[in-house]
Amino acid sequence: MTTEPLSDRELILLEEIELDPDVTQAGLAAQLGVAVGTVNWHIKRLISKGYVKVKRAQRRKLRYIITPEGLAFRAHLAVNYIETSMRLYRKTRQHLHELLAQVKQAGYNQVIIDGDGDIGEICRLSCLEQGIRVVEADQRRGVDKIPVLQVQGTKVHLHIEG
Repeated sequence: MTTEPLSDRELILLEEIELDPDVTQAGLAAQLGVAVGTVNWHIKRLISKGYVKVKRAQRRKLRYIITPEGLAFRAHLAVNYIETSMRLYRKTRQHLHELLAQVKQAGYNQVIIDGDGDIGEICRLSCLEQGIRVVEADQRRGVDKIPVLQVQGTKVHLHIEG
């Protein structure tokens, strides 16, 4: 199940409705990876706040229209998303700088990254910039001790066997 905040879902819904006013709730649910009932709840919420209007296009077909307030809200959500993402990026980079300094201080020049996604990619970029080689887990054979950067959600932990 997707665990993004309500505002992220609302942003995605508003963007999708703007792209295709004839989009169905089932289509939106599939794109978000949530139940149709969840989409229905969000759309009712957006309607009650005046961000979306609903018009009947055909007997059983609805058309969603974003209001000017909805466009302003979408822009606000997009700016918040970017600011939050950049804050997380800077915080993660700073934390990795400190962890990689510990790796170097312990006499290592390579690490294993246990995890993937955006945070895993930030780890890879930080290692590249710091001159630290990233060893793939399957290449670890024959090498005794390699520090591990473990990615858990948005957190990164360093494990150095000692």
